[in-house]
Amino acid sequence: MKQTLISADSHITEPPDVYVARVDAKYRDRAPHLVRNGERGDMFVMGDPLPPIPVGLIAAAGKDPVEIRVEGVKWEDMHRGGWDPAARLVEQDQDGVSAELIYPTVGMMFCNHPDFELKRACFRAYNAWLAEYCAVAPARLLGIGQIAMHDPREAIADLEELRRQGMRGVMLPGEPALEDYDSPLYDDFFRAAVEMKLPLSFHILTSRGKQFRGSALNGFMNTMRACQDVIGMLVFGGVFDRHPDLKVVSVEADAGWVPHYMYRMDHAYLRHRHHITPGKELGRKPSEYVAENIYVTFQDDWTAFAAAKAGMMNPARVMWANDYPHSDSTWPWSQALLARHVEGIAPAILADILCGNVAQLYDIDLATIEQDK
Repeated sequence: MKQTLISADSHITEPPDVYVARVDAKYRDRAPHLVRNGERGDMFVMGDPLPPIPVGLIAAAGKDPVEIRVEGVKWEDMHRGGWDPAARLVEQDQDGVSAELIYPTVGMMFCNHPDFELKRACFRAYNAWLAEYCAVAPARLLGIGQIAMHDPREAIADLEELRRQGMRGVMLPGEPALEDYDSPLYDDFFRAAVEMKLPLSFHILTSRGKQFRGSALNGFMNTMRACQDVIGMLVFGGVFDRHPDLKVVSVEADAGWVPHYMYRMDHAYLRHRHHITPGKELGRKPSEYVAENIYVTFQDDWTAFAAAKAGMMNPARVMWANDYPHSDSTWPWSQALLARHVEGIAPAILADILCGNVAQLYDIDLATIEQDK
C-alpha cells in the first residue's frame, strides 16, 4: 500500500532483568523476573496472587495458528525487536510500518497486581528502560509509559516524569487503588494529563478479569469487555463534562462494536436514567462523548472499516494497529491484510485510520518519520 502506516498499539518484550536490575532494592525480590521451567519453557514470574506468564504467546507474531503454543517456548525464540531497538526497525520495515506506539507486555499483566506501591516502583523502572529503548529512533519508536495510580497526587508527579522522558501517552491500570476513575478525586490528574498533552490509555487485560462461561475461547471473547466498562464508567460518571478536552484510548479491544455500544448507551440514558440514576444529568448524549473523547484501536477487525465507511462511527477516532509481537499480531502480513479490508473506503478516511488520527492524537511529525526511514 502506498500509505504511511503507524501502529497505534505495538509492544516491547521486557528483558529478563529489566525490573530487578532497575527497581528500588526493597522491591527487588518481588519484581517480575524470567525463570526457566523445564518442559513448560520460559516464563515471567509475577508474584502472588498473579500466575506466571509463559512467553509462548509473546513470541507468536508471524506463526501459523497451528504452531502457536502457550508453553514450551524459550527466550531465545522471541522476536529480537522486542528488546533490541535496532532489530525493531528492521521488523517494522518487514511489515511496511513506519512507526509504532509502544506498550509493555509484562507490565500490562502486572497492572492486575494488588500491591500498588510495588506496581509504582516497577512501572517507574520500566519507564526508564523504555525511554532508553525509544531514544534510539525517537521518530519511529513512540513510548507509552505506565502509571500505577496508587494516589492521584503521586500520579501527577509520574505524568511530569513521563513527559520529561519523552513518552507520548500513559497507560493506566483498569482499576485504581482508591475510588474509581469517575470520582472527582482524579480531576486534578485529568487536568494535568490534558495540559501535558498525554492521552490516557486503557489496554485489554489490565483489569482483574470477570468469570466466563464454557470454553476458554469464551474467555478470549470477554477480553474487550473491561475496556467497554471503563468507557461507560467515564461517560456516565460525567468525566467528560468536567474535562471536555480529555482524550482516552481503548486499546486492542477492537472497534466494530462501537456503533452498537453508542446506541445502547443512549438508550440506557434516555429511557432509563430517571429510575436508575435519578438526578444525574449529562450535558450531551452519551454517544456524543464516545464520538469525541474516545479513541479505539484494532488489528484485523474488518467491521471497523465497514462501520467507519458507513458513517456509523467517527472515523477520526479509529486507529489501526499491528499488535506486534503478540499472538494477535498481523505482522508480517499487515499490508496484504489491509489490502483486503479497505476496499471502497474513501482515501481520506483510510489515511486517517492508518496514520492521520494517531499522528494528530500523539503530535507525531509524519515528515520526520519518513526522513528517519
